[in-house]
Amino acid sequence: MASNLLDDNIEDILRTVLEDTDETLLVVNPSVTAIEELIDVAREVSDLPEIRLLGDESMLKDVMSDFILASNAADLIEEDALTLKLLEDENENSLLISSQRVVALVNVGDTVAGLTTDDADFVDVAYDAYTTTWEEASAFNLRTPPLSRVRSTLSEDIGEGVEDDFTGVLGSLQTARGDGDGLDEVTISLLVAAKNEVLLYDISKWGEDVGIASKATFSRTKTRLEDMGLIDTEKVPIDVGRPRLRLKFGDERLYEANTDQLASVAQNLLN
Repeated sequence: MASNLLDDNIEDILRTVLEDTDETLLVVNPSVTAIEELIDVAREVSDLPEIRLLGDESMLKDVMSDFILASNAADLIEEDALTLKLLEDENENSLLISSQRVVALVNVGDTVAGLTTDDADFVDVAYDAYTTTWEEASAFNLRTPPLSRVRSTLSEDIGEGVEDDFTGVLGSLQTARGDGDGLDEVTISLLVAAKNEVLLYDISKWGEDVGIASKATFSRTKTRLEDMGLIDTEKVPIDVGRPRLRLKFGDERLYEANTDQLASVAQNLLN
């Protein structure tokens, strides 16, 4: 069975396979890096095949805890370009399988190589076997809303300026997990709301409606940011009921920061 080295860069391997696959691509037991690169590359390929990803549940949960990656994955899911399912056997090889070829992803240190074969008999056996595995696998439930929906509803419900700031802050981040490596999506939403002096009620209602987090989560995060001096509030009387709270920055350094600097300034203040 003849095989050859497809490439030695995971991004280029994935791009080549996606662009050369006509209908369905099975992605079996990918690494964290492979999933991250797959989502990024898939956003750039114009004519995508149907991507069926079989991954370990705990690994998928960890990867999808990054709002940036998960919301982009959700966009692909909504476009019917991506489906996520759970792989029961953690000892499976990392494979890319189409009806034309099988690519084994081999990690050697920091290098990833794609060993590929287009032997028809072997490809047919592998494709049929993993298609059966796919059909029998349980779905992975991604609860993160699509980024396109987040942005459009934020613009419509809160304001275009807020959406511009939200997109700008996300663009300045590599990850949005809230674990020290980046701000989470609720914190980012509250910060851009404070920058634009939006009511807490409005931003938290939007966040709950679009599926980012509950109003209670927004309220708890607001309290934490307020206790740490990043956010301040002022009461706004309404005709009926308790006054509502307008969000404002609580630190002058946040007022002085450009949108692309806002995340790093806030992260420094949180640390």
